[in-house]
Amino acid sequence: MSDDIVRDSNGTELNDSDSVTLIKDLKVKGTSTTLKRGTLVKNIRLTGKAGEVECNTKQVKGLVLKTEFLKKA
Repeated sequence: MSDDIVRDSNGTELNDSDSVTLIKDLKVKGTSTTLKRGTLVKNIRLTGKAGEVECNTKQVKGLVLKTEFLKKA
């Protein structure tokens, strides 16, 4: 893991096990699933890359999301 601070779309710092909300509808590559705006994603994990977090949703497991589409809940 790097020492970079991971921030959401509003500039708020994100940490392991935070909850975030999607600010945009996102299509998931490789599936026909679309995650809707406002979806709450709990228990995120930092990946070591400044712009990405790893998480699980009800529809998709092992998902990596870009922080530009998230805000801290």
